[in-house]
Amino acid sequence: MADNARAKKLADLIREVVAQKLQRGIKDPRLGSQVTITDTRVTGDLREATVFYTVYGDDEERAAAAAGLESAKGVLRSAVGAAAGVKFTPTLTFVADALPDTAKTIEDLLDKARAKDAQVREVSAGAAFAGDADPYKKPGDEDDSAETGDAAE
Repeated sequence: MADNARAKKLADLIREVVAQKLQRGIKDPRLGSQVTITDTRVTGDLREATVFYTVYGDDEERAAAAAGLESAKGVLRSAVGAAAGVKFTPTLTFVADALPDTAKTIEDLLDKARAKDAQVREVSAGAAFAGDADPYKKPGDEDDSAETGDAAE
């Protein structure tokens, strides 16, 4: 349990240090303001850290940002080591976060569902029920007594 809390604390620190360094310390034009650090996860032994990021732009800008992060990996790891003060600075692995793509897919599905709901509302606006107003049989109905009378004879 203590290791898990320590890993979480280190992951939060890595996320903050990498985000600040990208914003202020790295002069690479590929790593402009469109790169956002979304999450960081550290293994239980605190040796490896996975940094999730998003890039707002097209595929070319995403590829350029990935190359920029790979080239800045050493500088970012040094900054993490200086801020963390741990015996072994974790290696950094950068992974493009699928969150924006997933959110867009969900939004598209919700739009389709809204359109289907509107279509069903339009079709059912003037529709009437197929059966009687009260489709349930009650004791004492004529059809019910006739059936029981035939069965008794």
